[in-house]
Amino acid sequence: MGQTSRVNDATIAALDRLDALRGALDGVALPLAIGGADAARDARRAAVRQIDDYIQPRLSNLDAPLLAVVGGSTGAGKSTLVNALIGIPVTRTGVIRPTTRQPILLHSPVDAAWFASTRILPGLARVTGVVREAPSNEAGEEPDAAQIGSVVLVADARVPQDLAILDAPDVDSIADENRELAAQLLAAADLWLFATTANRYADAVPWRLLDDAAARDITVGVVLNRVPPGAEAEVEADLRQMLARRGLGTAPVFVVAESPLDGRGMLPAPAVAGIRAWLTGIAGDRAERARIAGRTLAGTVERLGVTARAVADARDEQLVTAKDLRATIAAIHDDAAERVDDATRDGVLLRGEVLARWQDFVGTSDVFRTVESWFSRARDRVTAWFQGRPAPAIEVEHEIESGLHAVMVDEAGRAAAEAWARVRQSAVGRQLTSGADLAQPSPELPERASRLVREWQQGLIELITEQAAGKRTRARVMSLGLNVITVALMVVVFASTGGLTGGEIAIAGGSAVVGQKLLETIFGEGAVRRLAAQARDDLEARVHALMAAEAARWDALLAPVESGADGDALRDAAAELEAAMAAVGRPQEPSRSLLPSDVVEAEALDDEAESPIEGESEDVRELGPGTGALPAVGAGDGAVAAGSTGEQGDDHEQGPGR
Repeated sequence: MGQTSRVNDATIAALDRLDALRGALDGVALPLAIGGADAARDARRAAVRQIDDYIQPRLSNLDAPLLAVVGGSTGAGKSTLVNALIGIPVTRTGVIRPTTRQPILLHSPVDAAWFASTRILPGLARVTGVVREAPSNEAGEEPDAAQIGSVVLVADARVPQDLAILDAPDVDSIADENRELAAQLLAAADLWLFATTANRYADAVPWRLLDDAAARDITVGVVLNRVPPGAEAEVEADLRQMLARRGLGTAPVFVVAESPLDGRGMLPAPAVAGIRAWLTGIAGDRAERARIAGRTLAGTVERLGVTARAVADARDEQLVTAKDLRATIAAIHDDAAERVDDATRDGVLLRGEVLARWQDFVGTSDVFRTVESWFSRARDRVTAWFQGRPAPAIEVEHEIESGLHAVMVDEAGRAAAEAWARVRQSAVGRQLTSGADLAQPSPELPERASRLVREWQQGLIELITEQAAGKRTRARVMSLGLNVITVALMVVVFASTGGLTGGEIAIAGGSAVVGQKLLETIFGEGAVRRLAAQARDDLEARVHALMAAEAARWDALLAPVESGADGDALRDAAAELEAAMAAVGRPQEPSRSLLPSDVVEAEALDDEAESPIEGESEDVRELGPGTGALPAVGAGDGAVAAGSTGEQGDDHEQGPGR
């Protein structure tokens, strides 16, 4: 495999890793309103959008034309600068704030296919514009908030090949959609032309964006506009110091002094000569374009890794919070199960009629007689009891079942109320439970508790049947009846002196002894201990499962928090992308980017193609007049003395012209 194939393979591998990170970011759930969650959600959303708008298309082809976005604050004169750079009014200026409108993307006709497709900014619809004769305050599109999600493409020979210019909305617009769109466009740029004024260059909003540019290592040209004559040197020196402190000391600064606009609302050509020279110099130098594209891409991917790790930290906090809430709920329901277990140990379930009826047919007077004699008498008593001599008022089995059922339902209700109150003590818990009501146990609980008792009793019968394997044992069981043996085993499981008082202690203790002796007569002492232990373990497991099912009702609220990638998945995806990008950027490899045919499916780049490209609107709108081409001017970054008047503005800036 040759070098070119290695580059393609490395780039494709990086694109795969980028897609994996995008999927991880897109799948991260941050629904809980804990500290930093809002910022993390915004960062995640912006990162996914930047991958789509810029990183993926730029990584796919480093040789694609550069996109220079003109951004800045309200009243910075961005649109007036853009018009001056092109030489005609192509984007509207005005004094009304905000003038919501579509961004204008100006490009060379040769580069039309690159921008008409959805290669970059795929979420914005395309509208094709044409130049028409109009002053700057009437140029471009009529303000229309409904069209904010589209971009107007203007092809003009004055724009140098391989570098497009995009006029963005205000970064500090009072309209939310304008600010959001401005941030999106700046994030999709290869380089910025950032406009500010002598009065506002120290404002906080522009510097937040410039800090982001420094973090991404993006190439930035700073336009200090509308500087009063005579103050150029002082203001520029202060601005340069501020830039140096923020890591932008090498950024070129273009000073545009106040000057009157002509009849069309245009700055004099010399006012922007330095800016034009800088942009056309970049456009005409393939190596410089590649350097800028590679630098911005590398810085953006590095910044993406930082963002992914910050989102990962926020994701971890969400999972820890959800885990803590789940642990609290589980512990409360575990405690409820333990209280049921305690109730089956302390004799409470053998109070009253249960003990009385058990004594009616078993008694304790013959406990210390010989085993066979005692068994014979006990069998006669039990047989008579079931034949109706004397007829019991309440069956022991039914009474125990009712008592066990009541205890489970009561404890489940107590657990539901306690869990609800505990969770809702915090703001996060109140947010989580908004619109839900889990303060009461589930409506199905009584039926499930009844089924639990029946299934447990059936399990006891199966245990007894398995134990009665011998003929003699089976005969004894059959002579008394499985139901009687089952009741005896239940009495042994439930009888204890804990929780009982007075005469109940003697009765319960004696009942347990009688029941145990009856079972030992049939099965033997060791077998009875095993039966009782198995019966209790089975009941405890079933009760804990019942309470766990009640706790599981919270899954509907907690599962959305827990679903999706975790923090480690994000960190791993970011690290893998960074490793893949390092392979793409190895010095020994060729610098050729992938051609669109390598990785971009159905991306038509034929300049002579007549049919619209995917994502391109067939709408054609007039924007402004002009003929001739922008002359290629040598690169430069010196200050320019001419500038705009204090009335200059753009569609979201002050002054008669944008």
